[in-house]
Amino acid sequence: MAVSADLAKLLDKEWEDKSLEEVLKAPVSALAGVSDGDADALKQAFNVKTVGDLGKNKYFRAAQAMSLLGDAAK
Repeated sequence: MAVSADLAKLLDKEWEDKSLEEVLKAPVSALAGVSDGDADALKQAFNVKTVGDLGKNKYFRAAQAMSLLGDAAK
């Protein structure tokens, strides 16, 4: 099943028209609001280099899961 999504609001302008595959390989700074300095800090702290790395990072996934559980418990 093909899935499509408008990711433009989540990305810097230069990445808005890229495919999902390209975005996942993009540097974290391709995300809207993430600076080069932020991306460097993520690399230093968690070895996160790409958008895909960020999405797969066990610490970020754990924090998101706990946040969603907290929201569901309200």
